[in-house]
Amino acid sequence: MMNDEDIKEYHNIGKKSGLKKSNKYNYMQGKQITDHETGKRVYEIDKYRLPSVTTILGATKNTEFLTKWKAKVGEQEADRIKNVSSARGTCMHKFLEHYVLGTGCVDLTSVGQEARPMADKIIEIGLAPVEEYYASEVTLHYPGLYAGQTDLICNHNGMETVVDFKQANRPKREEWIEDYFMQIAAYAMAHDYVYGSKIEQGVIMVCTPDLYYQEFKVEGPELRSWKHKFLKRLDMYHELIHDEKEKTTPMKAEEFNDRPDEMGNRPGSSKK
Repeated sequence: MMNDEDIKEYHNIGKKSGLKKSNKYNYMQGKQITDHETGKRVYEIDKYRLPSVTTILGATKNTEFLTKWKAKVGEQEADRIKNVSSARGTCMHKFLEHYVLGTGCVDLTSVGQEARPMADKIIEIGLAPVEEYYASEVTLHYPGLYAGQTDLICNHNGMETVVDFKQANRPKREEWIEDYFMQIAAYAMAHDYVYGSKIEQGVIMVCTPDLYYQEFKVEGPELRSWKHKFLKRLDMYHELIHDEKEKTTPMKAEEFNDRPDEMGNRPGSSKK
């Protein structure tokens, strides 16, 4: 049971933000919706519907490891772990967003009390080098290609940076988080294209429930490499969507009747 002092402390979360707001960029607004035809998450921007970065990466990733893990722990346990992690991650993001914006945030649930120290650890270590921020939880898009919502665009150690916050059940290795790097790269490309910026760096800030903090940085040639890798996945995604449409589009009767038979003759033509 929390006493009055504990509750007061929770109400003060984020009210003493060390982040300075910069209005360098005038960000466009986007709306996240679910496409009724595909059931996939898309962003509606300027009357166009664009697939989300996470949808693109999710549809094209190698799921072999995930399949083996589910077989090992069981479908029910896998779903439980996934749901707990998702709720904790959402809550941690909420605390961090309110910290950046300088607004209070209270969550006295068990999930909130677990996520709060994780957010504090990221604030203490990860956000310490941030001199100013341009946007928090902002929608970015690359016209005609994709869109997504990134956690933070800021000046980190003198470099314009895309920051992504992640929770993890255990410490990560770089080879396990390739999709995180591609996600960062996709947001950097979109930001540079639409706003004429030069994003120099991506930083992934990870914290586990036992408060183990990790940071993964990518910049320069390495960042360009991840951009190319994301574009390859984007091509794969469009190929998959094209194949799905072909499978689900019924053939018209006239198309069927106009097809040649095994001998190469079309309906109504005389055989030679």
